[in-house]
Amino acid sequence: MTRSFGVEEELLLVGEDGSPVARAQAVLDGENPEQAPLEPEFMEEQIETATEPTTSLADLTQAILDDRAGVQAAARQHGAHVVAVATSPVPIDGTTVSKVRYLRARSEFGLTAREQLTNGYHVHVSVEDDTEGVAVLDRVRPWLAPLLALSANSPFWQGHETGYASFRSQVWQRWPTAGPTRAFGTPEAYHAAVDALVATGTILDSAMVYFDVRLSSKYPTVEVRVADVCLDARSAALLAALVRALVETAAREAADGRPVPDAPTELLRAALWRAGRSGITGDLLDPRTFRPAPAHDVVGVLLDHVRDALVDAGDLDAVTEGLGALWSTGNGAERQREWFAEAKGDLRRVALLAAAATLARPAGV
Repeated sequence: MTRSFGVEEELLLVGEDGSPVARAQAVLDGENPEQAPLEPEFMEEQIETATEPTTSLADLTQAILDDRAGVQAAARQHGAHVVAVATSPVPIDGTTVSKVRYLRARSEFGLTAREQLTNGYHVHVSVEDDTEGVAVLDRVRPWLAPLLALSANSPFWQGHETGYASFRSQVWQRWPTAGPTRAFGTPEAYHAAVDALVATGTILDSAMVYFDVRLSSKYPTVEVRVADVCLDARSAALLAALVRALVETAAREAADGRPVPDAPTELLRAALWRAGRSGITGDLLDPRTFRPAPAHDVVGVLLDHVRDALVDAGDLDAVTEGLGALWSTGNGAERQREWFAEAKGDLRRVALLAAAATLARPAGV
């Protein structure tokens, strides 16, 4: 049976000039009940959408497009545009949402919290139970860095060119629980680790366990959280298809009794740093050897690893086409840099061009 999947997208709100605007609550208050539900995020300058679970990649792509169009329609009523970028190109001091939990986090975590105007992309894939879920967590860890590289969409931070394809990944690593983990082996070990982190008093609650991949506390899913929000819907769907194929491949490996790959946490962290630094324009670390190789080759290794699962889900052609488009046009970071050069350094113009790309419909959809 094909696994169901769904995605959560965090989106930036900007005004007519491309500068971030604190209008999330106004957008939420004016939400149309016929549209997909929207959620607040940590800052008033961002908002979150979530698709319903589906087994069809075509349906998921359409849902992403519909959700983006729906939140744009709501935002337009308040003079705002939604932008699928993982950090604001334009300098901004974010406005923390007035919820007790968020305000407490702002107080507890200082500048780390005050600067968390970052937009991620979370893919949920169904699993049978926590036993299968933890088996998946342990086996997908080496393959997360290429996903970050493909999605990288945050080259600018506070008005500066960072030199990173995903500077969001750098900012996000400031949280005490963010990043890769060891292999857990059993659900009991996983839950014990979560409980131990909460017991330290360092984080507010278990919802602040920000592992790159974790068991969802709300749904019977594995939640892969490593990616930047993708600039366009086609790239978002591509990432979701690859994540589902990774989960299916890992579950099959576990069912066949194949061992968990030897992937020390320190090497996983290095691979993720490399992916965030260069995206798909330089070397990445090969997930099998942790040695450098051209990004195109590493993505090819990933595709070979999940090919059977993609074929069985009927996703191989769409993924192959999506990767071809990504290599041709560049990921979000590359496109933002191209716009920056064309606009002669006008970052507000970059934000507005990204807003248009956010709503663009791929050919044939």
